[in-house]
Amino acid sequence: MHFNWLISGDNNPATKRACIDMEYSLRPRITRFLLKKIDGECCGDFSCFHFDVDLKRKWVWISEKTPRECIKKILPDFDIEINGSVVPSVA
Repeated sequence: MHFNWLISGDNNPATKRACIDMEYSLRPRITRFLLKKIDGECCGDFSCFHFDVDLKRKWVWISEKTPRECIKKILPDFDIEINGSVVPSVA
């Protein structure tokens, strides 16, 4: 599982710390979600999943770097379970 942080030129220690904190909260939630949705068909170690994260908006998108067949399996429920909204989250 890979996270791409969308940070607009802000590279100070507080921002780096906020990214680390957010990743620590996201990683277990997304892992539990993927365990429920993926039957070992899409790279069992989740290494093919990529997510774009907007730190300011605290929003996660499924990156287009994720294989299309994997996106199809998780997209219907991803936004509700991870972002708490029905707004589509494919970058």
